[in-house]
Amino acid sequence: MTVSRRKFLNLLTVGSTACLALLTPITSWAAWASDAFNATKVDDAFNNLLGSASTTESDEVKLKVPKIAENGGAVPVSVKTSMKDVESISIFVKDNPQPLTASFTIPAGTVADISTRIRLAQTSTVTAVIKAGGKLYSKSQEVKVTIGGCGG
Repeated sequence: MTVSRRKFLNLLTVGSTACLALLTPITSWAAWASDAFNATKVDDAFNNLLGSASTTESDEVKLKVPKIAENGGAVPVSVKTSMKDVESISIFVKDNPQPLTASFTIPAGTVADISTRIRLAQTSTVTAVIKAGGKLYSKSQEVKVTIGGCGG
């Protein structure tokens, strides 16, 4: 099967346009999130990601993180809640060079339960923030680190 030069150029143009159209939302999201992930102060990271630095401490936010981490390079963290209308779960570390360590968008109708590993530069407070129903709820815990996990 041979393809004419005209048909080949047409397919190349359509394929390139489709690729560019698909990549545009990804690059715009990356630019939006970069402000929050590159912030060096906790309040700036909160504001850039969530639009506010004001949260309500809640027992409905279940944060599971060890009280002592032997190696700050891979500290296990789990966050879950039974709240309704959860939009996102974010994890902040107060004394890290960049406090926002992770952010997860929770699709509607999904169980709000995440587990990951984060890096801690030094002993610090880990804060989980859940955005639900347009409000921000949090739970914090201090983690003592014996060997730091990130430089700054």
